[in-house]
Amino acid sequence: MSKALRKKIWFLLAAMTLLLSACGGASTGTSGQGQTGQSETGAPAEGDKTPIKIGVLASLTGALENYGKQTVRGFELGIEYATGSTNEVLGRPIEFIVEDTETKQEVAVQKATKLLEEDKVDFLVGSSSSADTIAVLPLAEEYQKIMVVEPAAADSITGSEWNRYIFRTARNSSQDAIAAATAIAQEGVTIATLAQDYAYGRDGVSAFKAAAEALGAKIILEEYADPNATDVTAHIQKIIDAKPDYLYVVWAGANTPWTQLGDMKVQERGIKISTNVADFAALRTMWDVVGMEGFTLYHYTLPNNEVNDWLVKTHQERFGEPPDIFTPGGMTAAIAIVEAIKQTGGNLDTEALIAAMEGMHFMTPKGMMSFRPDDHQALQAMYAVRLEKQDGVDYPVPVLVREMTPEETAPPIQNK
Repeated sequence: MSKALRKKIWFLLAAMTLLLSACGGASTGTSGQGQTGQSETGAPAEGDKTPIKIGVLASLTGALENYGKQTVRGFELGIEYATGSTNEVLGRPIEFIVEDTETKQEVAVQKATKLLEEDKVDFLVGSSSSADTIAVLPLAEEYQKIMVVEPAAADSITGSEWNRYIFRTARNSSQDAIAAATAIAQEGVTIATLAQDYAYGRDGVSAFKAAAEALGAKIILEEYADPNATDVTAHIQKIIDAKPDYLYVVWAGANTPWTQLGDMKVQERGIKISTNVADFAALRTMWDVVGMEGFTLYHYTLPNNEVNDWLVKTHQERFGEPPDIFTPGGMTAAIAIVEAIKQTGGNLDTEALIAAMEGMHFMTPKGMMSFRPDDHQALQAMYAVRLEKQDGVDYPVPVLVREMTPEETAPPIQNK
């Protein structure tokens, strides 16, 4: 036999061996099961140490980068808290991979696809922008993976754009709206709104309008500003001309309108301002509306429970400052995932996870939450607050007026 012929036979045998090996190793499990170390039903193999992988989408650059960084910091702390500092659940290590969406929809889709196809994540979490999140939702369904939405708030995420793989620990715009309307709306009151012209802003106004009108108020003007605009004085002038009793503002991220509202003396003209009190950066721009009564989803001084106590103490020790508004949301998403894995006994089959998470109760920095089975929206407390000046604090402090229960702020089911 010639040397050339022997070489050809060797290559042929090697190729056949590789082919047989690949066929023998192919998964026959159901869709949605975990990676290496899972049985055909998705249940963990005995002694399995394969990492559980979580992909986190967040705006680490762009208009919402503060929100993204808070969420990621909270998620890391949440994994630590939920696993008792072991970063393991049921003996398996947890790995999470953070990808920057740059607050761009096309980038969010690209990064989510990479997490699902290349990193083979078992869960997705995110993202900071409602628009980014809506763009990614179909991928959760396509790849049959659980996506925990945090902190995006647009109603359509658990409404018209929802699919059964979506669970949201973040509040939605209707929860904001119910809290806001409860604070200011009543029979005969006239209200104007100011919001950014994208999903979060429009969904927020739509939900607020429904809640306020149900209480007898009348929405007389809706103004929508370019999300990237730095000058909204033309919109404010229209609001002044309309002479409402209240101005309700829906705003996220940078370029906040508070200074311009102060410069144009909106409150001095008899128009009371109400809004969702946001993060520290936004609060530092709100000196012109001290005394305003509004609402918030979180300020570190408001909840009274052991999980929040741990978060505040640990965050202060580690980062030299208290947690900001979206830090507890990141923590909550992590707690929910770890609790779901515990509920299934480590089974990462998607159908098993959905069954465990629907109706699941879990303790968070905001108290007890639960995923509503109908739309997988987390029901949670909200806080009516008043902004007050306090010595030694460089922003107006949200002081508790009252805590609104998860039942009070439960949003309508909109995915039918």
